[in-house]
Amino acid sequence: MPSLDVSELNIVLGVFGSFIILYGIISVKIKSAWFLGEALPAVAIGVMLGPIAAKFIDSERWGSAAEGQTSDITLGVARVMIGVQLVIAGYQLPAKYCWQKIVPLLICLLPIMTIMWLFTTLCILTTIPNLTLLACLVIGSCVTCTDPILSQAIAKGPFADKFVARDLREIISSEAGANDGFGFPFLMLATYLIRHADIPGLHGSKNVEAGPAFGGSAGAVPLVARAEEAHSTVGRLGGGVGVAMGNWFLETWLYIVLMSIVIGALVGFTAGKALRFALKKKWVDSESYLLYPTALGVSFISFDLFVPCQTLVAANRGGMAQLWLVGICGMLGTDDLLACFIAGNALNWDGEYLRETEARHDEVNSVMDVILNFGGFMYIGTIMPWSEFHQPDTTGITIPRLIGLGFMILLLRRIPAILMTYKFMPSVCKNYKEALFMGYFGPIGAGAVFYVEHTRHLFPELGKGDSEETNLVRAMIPVVYWLVLFSIVVHGLSIPGLNMIYSWYGVKPIQEDAVEIRRLSVRVPTPVNAAVEDKGEHFVAYNRFSRPVFHAAELPIVENRGQRRSYYFGNAGPQAVFGAQQGGTDNNFNPSSESVNWVDVEKERAQAQMRAAAVAAQGPPRPSIQFARGV
Repeated sequence: MPSLDVSELNIVLGVFGSFIILYGIISVKIKSAWFLGEALPAVAIGVMLGPIAAKFIDSERWGSAAEGQTSDITLGVARVMIGVQLVIAGYQLPAKYCWQKIVPLLICLLPIMTIMWLFTTLCILTTIPNLTLLACLVIGSCVTCTDPILSQAIAKGPFADKFVARDLREIISSEAGANDGFGFPFLMLATYLIRHADIPGLHGSKNVEAGPAFGGSAGAVPLVARAEEAHSTVGRLGGGVGVAMGNWFLETWLYIVLMSIVIGALVGFTAGKALRFALKKKWVDSESYLLYPTALGVSFISFDLFVPCQTLVAANRGGMAQLWLVGICGMLGTDDLLACFIAGNALNWDGEYLRETEARHDEVNSVMDVILNFGGFMYIGTIMPWSEFHQPDTTGITIPRLIGLGFMILLLRRIPAILMTYKFMPSVCKNYKEALFMGYFGPIGAGAVFYVEHTRHLFPELGKGDSEETNLVRAMIPVVYWLVLFSIVVHGLSIPGLNMIYSWYGVKPIQEDAVEIRRLSVRVPTPVNAAVEDKGEHFVAYNRFSRPVFHAAELPIVENRGQRRSYYFGNAGPQAVFGAQQGGTDNNFNPSSESVNWVDVEKERAQAQMRAAAVAAQGPPRPSIQFARGV
């Protein structure tokens, strides 16, 4: 007789597939009409099916069901989830963006992040009892970074297509990608100050064993301390502030941060060169080409999924399924998140990779985003430590304290820092309204989950350290997970709320940079901030995240008394339209000021004529442009 196989794997797959099916039926309504995105519904389903409610999904029962394995699983899930999407976020930026916008990006990564860290620490110190300043600095560093996944949804979602200027969207996306890796210096500074604090009677302690690292002092400790190594390499080491700062500079900045940048740039540039060579030889098919960002972030499994979690943690930073760049950086003990983002930037350094993916109608990486978001945030919903949110007798944490902390973080963590510095980066944040938007939408999500689970391995287990370490380890999980939940709910509902406000006050969508997108099917819904043209065969979309690219040399040079030239992306390619504000001269198109891009042509006329001759010698013009093309 047939028998039921209600294994944990089958349960997880059944729930995950059912959620994707049900979500997909009304996905256009959820994303483009209600502006809810993917994170909030996924977390809600995870909470309902997790141990606190239906008890349908419980990570403690997975695999070998080893006690305490949830922490290790969570760290691995977060690494894979973030690593892949950071590579995708990196290559979707304009070519050489991080170099061209180096000043505003450094402002976001250094002074703004520092202010955010300090303000967050003060909020935690004010609301959470029994914690020292250094302990609050550790917890504050876990939630300082803006989440790269939720930020991409804000910067590239339907609401942003309607109302958010492209320059602001790009800096939000790039900052979130870079600062998730730049959180390590803040975390490790507070960690080293605790480890190397001069405490009377500390030296000679039996549970402390210091060893040299990177040729430094005897008090230095490797950053990656895992599993059975944790009991001998973490805890109080002594040595004072000088030793702590020395190790912080050598290990964190030179080894972790700098090496991650080098590894990411090397891998990204090499991959780009290899792909260009393969394209020239016509060796690579579309599927393999489009999967390259995923392969860079998470390419091959370096350990079997059924290896016990303790072994995984000791070997490679807690990842259950190590995928290539994540695995390599994890084994070296460097910052894999920063390396993934840099690799994505380097892959598209000249803009060719993004241009080619859009020419091939790339939906592969968008699908990877959706799958990782669904699975990752649903998992986060199942592991929420509800029982630890109210423990007045042990941690002193209560629900009212956490609610107050959530609103303090929402108002003070990021908004003041942006308002103080936005005038120093006018090219990306032009006024106080954009500064408020940029400051408010700095969500806390999967990145904070990664950092707090990573921090577990930097300190002794609960009850095996002194009072400061014990209070820190006991409080950091409920505080960080609460802020993650609070941010997902508040920021997830803020976008539809803001859309309602804009609609009420009649705020018009941004109608700039019109690009033509071929409609792949008559059943494809019209995108947000777009219109149907050419008898339903094409969309004319405005304010897309990818910048449209064209050169004046590729367009016909026509004498006209008008002072400006506009470019229309029509069926036959880019069309030059002169004097459009006076009625236009193109026989096939009657342009309006909302459907064309105006460019001052007088400054470039001489150069354009020279380039036109060079383009003419190359043969016929390029095919019609169907997607916005990245710089």
